[in-house]
Amino acid sequence: MDALDVGRIVAGLVLLVLGGEFLVRGASALARRVGISSLVVGLTVVSAATSAPELAVTIGAVLRDEPGLAVGNVVGSNIVNVLLILGLSALVVPLAVKQRLVRFDLPLMVVLSVGVLLVSLDGRISAVDGLLLFCVVVVHTVMTVVIGRRDAKIPTTPDPAGGSPTADSATADSAGEKEAAPADSFGKSLLLVLLGIALLVAGATLLVEGAVNIAATLGVSSLVVGLTVVAVGTSLPELATSIIAVRRGERDLAVGNVVGSNIFNIGVVLGLPALISLEGIPVSAAAVAFDIPVMLAAAVALLPVAFTGFAIARWEGVLFVGLYIAYTGYVVLTATAHDALEGFTAAMAWFVLPLIAATLISFTAYEIGLHKGRRNPDQTRTSP
Repeated sequence: MDALDVGRIVAGLVLLVLGGEFLVRGASALARRVGISSLVVGLTVVSAATSAPELAVTIGAVLRDEPGLAVGNVVGSNIVNVLLILGLSALVVPLAVKQRLVRFDLPLMVVLSVGVLLVSLDGRISAVDGLLLFCVVVVHTVMTVVIGRRDAKIPTTPDPAGGSPTADSATADSAGEKEAAPADSFGKSLLLVLLGIALLVAGATLLVEGAVNIAATLGVSSLVVGLTVVAVGTSLPELATSIIAVRRGERDLAVGNVVGSNIFNIGVVLGLPALISLEGIPVSAAAVAFDIPVMLAAAVALLPVAFTGFAIARWEGVLFVGLYIAYTGYVVLTATAHDALEGFTAAMAWFVLPLIAATLISFTAYEIGLHKGRRNPDQTRTSP
């Protein structure tokens, strides 16, 4: 392994993190000037900004004729976002999930994940497939901004008792105060955006070059490198944004950032390069058979967690992080053909995964019962 290639990866990651930080700051400041909520900012501006490293890496990989790295980067980043980033964020503090996120954005993330699997069955994401995925994200972004601006104009509902505003209005007031905070000037915000983009492009170039060289030296495929090192590296902006958001009390922004990033990754980061290349992006049989279904499973697993109580608890965060560690271990063992692969696979298939499924079903049923009980607290007393 060449030390120069390791240095390229480290330098590329540093530039990606710095570029993502500048881009998030500038884009968020510009969004606040428009007057949209933190959830909408997370679903659109911040998610697009934090996905810029993935976009830069994917375009660079396609131009260098490394389709495995391009696909692995997107699929791996989406798995990292749900299992690792949301899991670690929930360990800091339980995450709140907005109802609109559950009713619209989460199902769309699942639908897009299914769409990627379907269009990849023939071994290629064509230009037409890329155009379709890209158009879905454009429509989602427009609808999110329009609905967000409409909801922001709804007046605060006073307390019927004549006292303080209701909890929802208090939350809205709190969000309004945060968004009314002094924002950077338009010129400074635009400069941060441009600087962030420049750093992202430079970082992506170094990261792709170093990762491809190391993959060739170690004899592992670029798909594996994209699913592991590159996916985690390009997801660092999402991780930093989500952790900072939950520590500042913006728990819905953390979830919105991850869901929005996954939608953006599929529609833009994967769809746009497929559209630009005209010939599409080849997808390996290994990705179709295992990695893309894992990405879909992670998206589906988030649905019952979010539907029950509209929150992601700490124990669910522990479960997500554990699943990510298990997935990464399997990918590494498979790539290196390690002797422990057979025992690891058997343990996962016959013990760990069934136990996780039983735990999810039990807790989901329990939380649904609690949710129904909270909605009908007087049902027992009023029944004949």
